[in-house]
Amino acid sequence: MSETPDRLANVDPEIAVVRSPEDMFHRMRPRHGAEDVDRFLRAVVKMGASDLHLKAGQPARLRIGGKLRAVDREAAPTEQFEARVLAFLTEEERKRLLATGSVDFAYNLDATSRFRFNVYWQESGISVAARIVPRDIPSFDQLHLPPVVQRIADSKQGLVLVSGVTGSGKSTTLAAMLDYINSTRHEHIVTIEDPIEYLYAPKKSLINQREIGINVTDFPTALRAMMREDPDIVLIGEMRDAETFRAALQAADTGHLVFGTVHAGSAPQTIERVLSLFPEAEYQSIRQTLVFNLRAIICQKLVRSSAPGVERVPAVDILVSTPIVRKLIAEKRDVELAQAIRTGDEGMLGLVDSLYDLYKQKLIDEETGCHAAPSADEFRMRLMGIQRPQTGIIS
Repeated sequence: MSETPDRLANVDPEIAVVRSPEDMFHRMRPRHGAEDVDRFLRAVVKMGASDLHLKAGQPARLRIGGKLRAVDREAAPTEQFEARVLAFLTEEERKRLLATGSVDFAYNLDATSRFRFNVYWQESGISVAARIVPRDIPSFDQLHLPPVVQRIADSKQGLVLVSGVTGSGKSTTLAAMLDYINSTRHEHIVTIEDPIEYLYAPKKSLINQREIGINVTDFPTALRAMMREDPDIVLIGEMRDAETFRAALQAADTGHLVFGTVHAGSAPQTIERVLSLFPEAEYQSIRQTLVFNLRAIICQKLVRSSAPGVERVPAVDILVSTPIVRKLIAEKRDVELAQAIRTGDEGMLGLVDSLYDLYKQKLIDEETGCHAAPSADEFRMRLMGIQRPQTGIIS
């Protein structure tokens, strides 16, 4: 065992989580280097998949172009499959799996790809879900995002939420926004993620990424330390509870620019989802905080593209904090937010109009637009040049 370096020599053993330089180095490194796993994952990447699903007693399934397809390969027996999965996990990860029923971690494949793994127990045994995270961070143009997204990223403070269902590309949109800031501004960016997905190369900004379970014990610990790390911009990987969201609001309220993700089906529903994290007695105070600090909500869903060389594109529902939007939130008139979005003020964009723009750019076809729109008839009317009439003047 190497000697303890001077800077750790006087640390109280009761609080020294890292017990040796080797342990510190191991905790800071992403998982990598399992040769048999690497061979399999390279084949997954070569087939153009975005996600991999493994279940005991079932053939592997890949999500390609948004569709789940079974691999033509015999499934390993359940006991053999579960033994392989458990052997792939570290001792700490096995303990977390047994204690909580699931474990998340990132895995480095090579210079071009890394994976975000989730291993979890289900009724008949262990299952695995893995998402491919490319090394290269795509630009707004490469993602086919509307210009308003760049204007939102130009914000100097406040709260920006990216919402959508699982697998809707939230992390990629956030990565594009952070990398744009990294390329254009001199800022200190701190990310708190579980696990880290995209890795950022320093450009104009200083970026520190912290992974839960690797670089910091848990979200509460990371959030408490966050304000002492002198950030200008903060990314919180997922706002899953009141404590996390409260910390995000506090950071936004003290002049920071805060990005986070929320699971919701539309921009207006995101407000409802945020409130549901808190006791009802706090709803009004949270509304007032949102009125002062919310900058924008970008809700998106991925739809299959008809353009050559493009698999999927994001259709977006974008709410910008205009005076009218702030008034509606303050007065609990959330049902009118969709109408406010349709005005298009400050670049706001509804889902149907977003789909129409993708159709005009020949990125999707009519069938895809009808299927993805909240109302197929409304999308068809939009194709005929008929926009949904305003139901009244918002005031």
